[in-house]
Amino acid sequence: MMLPFQYHTVFVALADRDGTLVPYYRELLGQPPDLEISGGYAEFQLVGLRLGIFQPKANHQLEFAAPSSGSMSFCFEVPQLEAAIERLTAIGYPPPGEMTRASHGREIYAYDPAGNRLILHESFQKAKL
Repeated sequence: MMLPFQYHTVFVALADRDGTLVPYYRELLGQPPDLEISGGYAEFQLVGLRLGIFQPKANHQLEFAAPSSGSMSFCFEVPQLEAAIERLTAIGYPPPGEMTRASHGREIYAYDPAGNRLILHESFQKAKL
């Protein structure tokens, strides 16, 4: 029998090749990083998630050269979608598309300076009985 994989924490880390992501997330989230190390690393502690942002070492730059169209997205469930859209627009990154209705609520896609997709999602309110 194989032993389970041992870990104590899982968090998301984004490569920041041009130094734009820490200022972007600082502005979007309205908070400074909880940890910032000169030389290219910062962490934001969010509700339910730790977000690390790092500058790749010179010998790893090519791994992050092309924008990814992978399957990962940051999903932010927000209390009011219009207010979240206004925030993104105010910091210079308005969502490029239109708001859509899905079975679970309303949502819109946006992108950070590195091309990582953000899904801003507002759940439908449950009907009161």
